[in-house]
Amino acid sequence: MKWIEFAVYTTDAGLEPVAAALTSAGLEQLSIEESSAAISEFLAHAAPQWDFADAVALAARNGPCVKAYIADLPENEAQLIRARAAIERLRALPFEADIGPLRIRENRIDEEDWANNWKQYYTPMPVGERLLICPSWERDTLPEEAIGRRKVLLMDPGMAFGTGAHHTTRMCLELLDKHTRPGGKVLDIGCGSGILAIAALLLGADRAQCVDIDPVAERVVRDNLRQNGIGDARCAVTTGNFLTDEALRQRAGNGYDIVAANIVAGVIVPLCPFVPQLLKLGGLFLCSGIIDERAGEVQSALETAGFTLIEKLRAADTGPEGETSGWIAFLARRNG
Repeated sequence: MKWIEFAVYTTDAGLEPVAAALTSAGLEQLSIEESSAAISEFLAHAAPQWDFADAVALAARNGPCVKAYIADLPENEAQLIRARAAIERLRALPFEADIGPLRIRENRIDEEDWANNWKQYYTPMPVGERLLICPSWERDTLPEEAIGRRKVLLMDPGMAFGTGAHHTTRMCLELLDKHTRPGGKVLDIGCGSGILAIAALLLGADRAQCVDIDPVAERVVRDNLRQNGIGDARCAVTTGNFLTDEALRQRAGNGYDIVAANIVAGVIVPLCPFVPQLLKLGGLFLCSGIIDERAGEVQSALETAGFTLIEKLRAADTGPEGETSGWIAFLARRNG
């Protein structure tokens, strides 16, 4: 099946009227892309869980636009004609705000591209001294000399966060590579694809526990565990909210060597008081997904909870106009 991507380029002020015009023409499968300025403004006032969003990555590359998707079939040509006419009528209307050129671009897309094209950007990636993150579909073509002495972590993220390619995940993997010890016990809160727990197990940890609020993550983690030859006896997977579910926290137990949380500052800060009781004395809390602006807040929460900061990593993304967004990862030790 081929699809037609019908894109209308506008301004942030024009997104709503353009979407309404396309809906009135019978197009209901819409995708709205805002400018980086609008996304940044939203994130500045949004709930804490949005800390993790990368405004540069989310923003429209060619200006704010509304995209509609129509099956590329002869009988849908009339719908395209109605859509073009709706935008033409919109151009003639008086608006107090600037709604831009309302430039239309029509592009034909293969359906399979949406499902698979991202895979070309996800390639085998060495991390630290001991890990090689490898997409599951690449393993059979990977030459042994590319592996060397590294542990191969096969990963298919599916719809859950965590390929290892993003700075926040990579910094966690680098810290796990340095600090995971044989026979250890690891808890991954907000596990996503399960990449951190699986990495720890491949690096020598004996057992791991994965927790995520998203039920999709549980299925993805189990699939990735199987791909890496790790049985249920070594890694438990649970769905739930670790902050609000006391029974879940009780079931998680204690005596962990490492607790990892690659989430956001708005979750890590209230999580800090619970973590010491999960860790053994001298255990490590690895937290990431923290934007520069909230690093001080997280560090303060760690210290208040009785941790000593022993390592801080920073990485940055650079946008198309030279703007940067910084990411922080902390490694802290539980005090006596």
